[in-house]
Amino acid sequence: MKLDKDFILRMINDLAKSIAFIVLGKNDIEYELPENNEYSKVDFLYVKLLELVNSGKINEAEDMLFDEINTSDMRQFEMAISFYLYLNDFGDDYLEKNDYSRDEISEGIKSICKEYGVSTMVEFLF
Repeated sequence: MKLDKDFILRMINDLAKSIAFIVLGKNDIEYELPENNEYSKVDFLYVKLLELVNSGKINEAEDMLFDEINTSDMRQFEMAISFYLYLNDFGDDYLEKNDYSRDEISEGIKSICKEYGVSTMVEFLF
């Protein structure tokens, strides 16, 4: 069982890296907040999403992500994928305790890609 969960964890990370390379032209994907604390609206959204996740409100955070996302902004795409990678770093116990799963992480990535019109590529990878 642990082997299956480790496989899913790696598969999600590999999917995100593939998306980063194909869609964003990057070798890796990681949304970074400005060091000078001069946050944009997107930066504040990312901080709020992480705060919700850290307090166990994962589903609320995901709902907020989809409510606030601007599909014409690829920086927000990177932020959204980074959000799911952040979730993927949590242990299964934390995810399950907060009514979430690795399957929902991969489904969330697929949904974000669909919102941005790159779902065909993700279906090919997954």
